[in-house]
Parts: sequence; C-alpha cells; structure tokens
Amino acid sequence: MKLSEISFDKVLYLFELDDVLFSRRDYLLQVYYLFGSFYEFTEGAARASDMAEFMKKVYDYHGEEAVFPAAKLMFGIDDKYEVNLQRLQANAQLPLKLILPEAQADLLVRLVGEKKQVAVLTKGNPVEQLNKLKFLQWGKADSIKHLLKVFFVDELEFKSLVPIDYIASEYGIDKEDVVFVDEGI
Repeated sequence: MKLSEISFDKVLYLFELDDVLFSRRDYLLQVYYLFGSFYEFTEGAARASDMAEFMKKVYDYHGEEAVFPAAKLMFGIDDKYEVNLQRLQANAQLPLKLILPEAQADLLVRLVGEKKQVAVLTKGNPVEQLNKLKFLQWGKADSIKHLLKVFFVDELEFKSLVPIDYIASEYGIDKEDVVFVDEGI
C-alpha cells in the first residue's frame, strides 16, 4: 500500500523504512561519501568527493547493485574493498541525520492520536535497518517514536514465519486489521 492510500479504518499500521519513512538514497549517499573518504585515506588515491559523486550518479542512473562494480572499474578499486563498503552500509556513523519528512511525521502522530497501533516492518539487513533508525531525526513524531516496535522481515522469514500473520498474532488482532505501507516517497 502507498502512503497516499491510507485510510484510518484499521487497527495496526506497519511502515517500511526505506523510501516510505525516509529516502534510502539519502542514507546511501552518505555511505558512498564515507567509503570514498575511507578509500582515499587507505590508498591515497581518488578524492573522496569525486568517488562519492561518481557513485551517486551510478546509483541514480543504474541502481544500487551497479555502484561498486562501476566504481571498481572507474577508480581501479580492488575487490577486497567491497566488504568494506558492505560493512559501512550496515554500520555507518553518518555525518548527517536522516530526516523523517513532515508528512510522514504528521501521519504517525495522527495515527497514534486516533488510538491506532503503529510499528515498523522492514526488509533488509537488520543491523543496517537499526542503524538507519539510530540516525533518523523524527521531527514532530519524536514524542511517539518510543511506541514503535520494529520487526524485521528477514528475521521472521528465517524463522519460517509469515511476517503479517506473526505480527497480527503478537498484537492479538486479525491480519485483516493490519495495513502494511511499503510504498511512499
């Protein structure tokens, strides 16, 4: 479901992080800058800003999967550095906060104000997803962020659980009373 399609007739609203609560691109661009800085410091080659700008363009035009292979070719990066990029992506200490857009903050506050349950259901590396939450600036929703439980699709599926079914049972509600918002920005 898209953010714009939300009605207020359900009990529980689950939100994906990436491209729903904030832009995944904003996170990755900071990771690319950090990787460029790491590479420049380690190898003394390629300026961090040049590498980050190149990685950004590759991401924008060819997608995330194309970024390292293209940077490898462009800057002569050894394969061993791909692991460093992956580690940075999971554990980056971001120089800038991620911003929860005002519309999303208003929606979360309104849902809680109308006595709806709100949680995060996110796909991807749980370490990376938690890291994003650590750097998320909640704005107007700061007062309700402590109410949010976080569920990880990958962990639930690894345990052979169907995420929506499991979460509905955790809240003691029917799965028809759950909305998963996975499209937004």
